[in-house]
Amino acid sequence: MDILDQIGAVREGKLSRRRFTKGLLAAGVAMTTVPMASRRAMAQSGQATFFTWGGYDIPELFGPYEAQNGALPDFAVFGGTEEALTKMRGGFVVDVAHPCNSGMPRWVQTGLFQPIDGSRLANYPDLIPDLIDLPGNQAEGGQIWMAPFDWGQTSITYRTDLYELEGEESWDMLWDSRYGGRLGSLASGGDAWWCGAIKAGVAMEDIATEAAFETISAVMREQRPLIRVYTDDTTTLEQALSSGEMAAAMTWNSSAVLLQSEGIPVKFARPKEGALTWVCGVMIHRDAPNLDRAYDVIDSLLSVETGEFMINDYGYGHSNARSFDAFDDETLVGLGLSKNPVDILQAGHFQIPQSQDWETRMNETFELIKAGF
Repeated sequence: MDILDQIGAVREGKLSRRRFTKGLLAAGVAMTTVPMASRRAMAQSGQATFFTWGGYDIPELFGPYEAQNGALPDFAVFGGTEEALTKMRGGFVVDVAHPCNSGMPRWVQTGLFQPIDGSRLANYPDLIPDLIDLPGNQAEGGQIWMAPFDWGQTSITYRTDLYELEGEESWDMLWDSRYGGRLGSLASGGDAWWCGAIKAGVAMEDIATEAAFETISAVMREQRPLIRVYTDDTTTLEQALSSGEMAAAMTWNSSAVLLQSEGIPVKFARPKEGALTWVCGVMIHRDAPNLDRAYDVIDSLLSVETGEFMINDYGYGHSNARSFDAFDDETLVGLGLSKNPVDILQAGHFQIPQSQDWETRMNETFELIKAGF
């Protein structure tokens, strides 16, 4: 299948963007972002619409949904959860959306979402209790606001043949002036600002203080001239690392797993200061037009089949405990995972939900810094 055929297959939903990118990396081909996400978004097909991060709009996560409903869900893609929430506040109605633990209480406070009834989900009994019992997740009647789906870390993926490590792995690697112009970062403050806090030695419980804002702002401004690109398109970071254009970049687990599978000499760092850890999940819009199929979307995401794909292909933890049965402990350690997510989440810096005022100020400040101010 040549490149044009593959692009056509992606647009038709027969080939995932992730598989497409892996094929290009294996062939040594670089690419710019292909505008594929819009092909299904809000297509009025009668299928549920899943509002999610790029990379989750793929057939591999929806085998059970497709088997039950005869087609994939419709997809709408965002670059960050603040962008997603702003769009929904403006009237964009979806069935299911994909926030993370740090934003979930603020999402609930908007009144735009309805509680999830676990009794309607076949996979609910197999979910890891610690991931359900996140602060602020309990709704009335024993229901929950967010069904936990994926969990993992934000850290540094670096080329072991291009980055000369001095001492231990550290967040200092993304502030290393030796590699100015060859470093990359996720563009969302929901990752970068918090990682800047770790670099600056700011405790997560103190991140909203005035002193913390000044300290983190100074650290992020110090880093700005060294960064080649800020982006939430992880494919861009992966391709730059693959080609050697970048020596190191802030990424999630999946970037390192993908590049390693293609024989690229990279490592997902375990910074001495600790990685950023997170749990993401799915919520149902208050006005979901396809409620039954919204539950089908969630159940598909929580399935063992999907969980095994997430662990093996993305290197992310999954909320279904049975998903880990297919992997031995050695494999999980190699991926930076554990069958007990608390082991990983507590070993790093777990994000603490903040107020909307803080979130707005943080994002506005970070956007100014990225723009050079």
